[in-house]
Amino acid sequence: MTRITSPRFNAFLASPDTFRVYKGKRLVFSSRKDRLAPMLDYIDTQSPYEPDVTVYDRITGNAAALLLLTIRCQSVYSALGSEAAIETLQTAGIRFRFNETVDCIKDKSGENLCPMEQLSLGKTPVEFYRALKDKIGKP
Repeated sequence: MTRITSPRFNAFLASPDTFRVYKGKRLVFSSRKDRLAPMLDYIDTQSPYEPDVTVYDRITGNAAALLLLTIRCQSVYSALGSEAAIETLQTAGIRFRFNETVDCIKDKSGENLCPMEQLSLGKTPVEFYRALKDKIGKP
């Protein structure tokens, strides 16, 4: 796989940020939180969403891909992406570039499927968002 050579993406990877959203050249949101928390923060605080944003993320699995559909993302750059994320993004017409692709996102032990990936399987973006909010106890 060809490494992403975008200067903006490389600057993102060199930063402590875990998630960034750009509208054109303007940074509209960034976060240093882990996992899906940055996307949930963006969804909860940035509505109505800027259309056609570009997202930079550290790991993009199917769970993240479903949330990207929610925020009207046009393209995503990520260091790591899963096969399920690719399928979801392609179906939605979202452009993507991953430095590395894996069959699935694993949990911290590396032995099992990530719980958020498991929760996302077979769900629409709305169904997953609701299930995720229920799981973490947020209204």
